Amino acid sequence: MSELSLAYGADDAQVITQDTVFQGYFRMDALTLRHKRFDGSWTSGIRRELFQRGDAVAVLPWDVEADRVILIEQFRPGAIRGAESPWMLEAIAGVVEAGETDEAVAHREASEEAGCTMDALMPIVSYYPSPGACTEQIRLFIGRLTEAAIGEVRGVETEHEDILVHSVAREDAIALLDAGKINNGLTLIALHWLARHGDRLRSEWRPS
Repeated sequence: MSELSLAYGADDAQVITQDTVFQGYFRMDALTLRHKRFDGSWTSGIRRELFQRGDAVAVLPWDVEADRVILIEQFRPGAIRGAESPWMLEAIAGVVEAGETDEAVAHREASEEAGCTMDALMPIVSYYPSPGACTEQIRLFIGRLTEAAIGEVRGVETEHEDILVHSVAREDAIALLDAGKINNGLTLIALHWLARHGDRLRSEWRPS
């Protein structure tokens, strides 16, 4: 397989000014920037507004013995759209706080949101869900599940979380994926990865 490399790198873009134009629960910055064009010239100053959300860690807990994954169901205000339900089936995720490791975030959020404990974590991918407008990077893991609060309602009250915990057979979760019932990016990516690599990882993670 031939290797494809990017034409430009970090030194080929410059932020000229950066000002905070809104600070609430989240932050919005206005940037003036410039970058190299593919003909080698530079753009003039371009203004862009960027949503400064902070980075996040997501984890899909998986009971490899029972071959079942934990999906949580919760309300998402960004999904209020006509007759569509704004409740979603998701993997677990949370924002990285200052000084936290990704692994610590995965364990903290799994405990808070689904009563999960895990004895192994495997990183899948790091990606930007909407890099044209948002600085957030999500780092996604699969976790080997040892315990979960299946059927319970969980979450942190002060964060207004109201989360229902589901245990779903892997084949049923992938069937939901194929039927278009999973409609958020991090869960789509996690389940697609599990569909491709789950059998191999299960053979590695199950006790001999």
